[in-house]
Amino acid sequence: MKFLSALLLLAMSPTQTVAFAPANNHAVVSAAPSSTSLQMGPPTPESLLTETYGEGSRKYRRTVYTHNEWVKHRSSDRFIRNISSMYNSGVYKSLGREVFATTAIATFLVVFNALTGGYTDFDGVQHEAIISSLPQLTLPLTPFTLLSPSLGLLLVFRTNSSYGRWDEARKFWGLNINHTRDLNRMATAWYGHDGIPVDPTLRAEHLRQVSLMTWAFVRSMKRHLSPPAEDEEAYVAELNARLAPEQAQAMIDAAHRPNRALYDLSVAIDRLPMHFMRKNAINKNLSIFEDTLGGSERLLSSPVPLFYSRHTARFLSTWLLLLPFAMYEPFKGSWNHVMEIPAIALASLFLFGIEELATQLEEPFTILPMQGFCDKIGANCDEIVGWRGQGLDE
Repeated sequence: MKFLSALLLLAMSPTQTVAFAPANNHAVVSAAPSSTSLQMGPPTPESLLTETYGEGSRKYRRTVYTHNEWVKHRSSDRFIRNISSMYNSGVYKSLGREVFATTAIATFLVVFNALTGGYTDFDGVQHEAIISSLPQLTLPLTPFTLLSPSLGLLLVFRTNSSYGRWDEARKFWGLNINHTRDLNRMATAWYGHDGIPVDPTLRAEHLRQVSLMTWAFVRSMKRHLSPPAEDEEAYVAELNARLAPEQAQAMIDAAHRPNRALYDLSVAIDRLPMHFMRKNAINKNLSIFEDTLGGSERLLSSPVPLFYSRHTARFLSTWLLLLPFAMYEPFKGSWNHVMEIPAIALASLFLFGIEELATQLEEPFTILPMQGFCDKIGANCDEIVGWRGQGLDE
């Protein structure tokens, strides 16, 4: 019963959550300090209880792996480590009410059937039913067995589609990282035209603008895909810190900030003294940025069809709420069928957990380390435009 009590209190434990991303001692290093730190878990002991599970915990799941994390991830003690952290899992804490409901039904059923069908005391003595006028409450196991494959297919599709959305969002940001490097590399290497002498000061300013506007685009895209309450203040502070006042204000006031940033980047590219064919090659990267932005907006505005998600949730909830009635007889070998209670609690925890994972993955942007991506892009671009290009080679 101690085990059962601990299981039922998953959602109410105020202890520190350990089932989050690694600590941020290996966060991406930025060329300039960012006003918003890369949030990676676990939450600090001073964090509010609401930040250890559910919506508040999402900012701590923005994982960035290095070699050290991969070594730990595939270590032989991962099973023991993951099992030992079950009671502090943010995912399981979110399911406290659902698990309590199914476990309460199982507990009621064990007590009710003991009263109406007889029970065994602690000395092993069998007693007659206290309420003999009522029948025991049971259901056959066959319908649940027949429906299990259908429920499994629904959950598999739900999790696969949600993971596919996360994977697609991560690939969009991967394209942003790759093509921002590509854009700044070409701008730096191709700066100059027809052997005209290059003014180092003007070149540095032109390329600095390309780098800044590249960073401004991805940072505006991050803000565009993030909750306003979480990122608006930091976004305004970062733009004011890095851009000229009129540039920053124009971007902040724009109705669609990423589009404004792309426009400013186009202007910065157009000012570069180089052959128009080379400018066309550089501008192809901007079309890719438009595609990643539009694809991300599609993911943010279009969830998995709601009727599918609702049907899956209703199917799973009904199946688990009625399961205790079918599992009563299979546990007749335990004392008064009591082992049905922890079995139902665990089954509910794991099956509801699958649906919870799918729901958490469905909107990927608030669990992607987008701030880390932006800082990394800014640092890479600043480094690239500092290299010597044509016309300056010795």
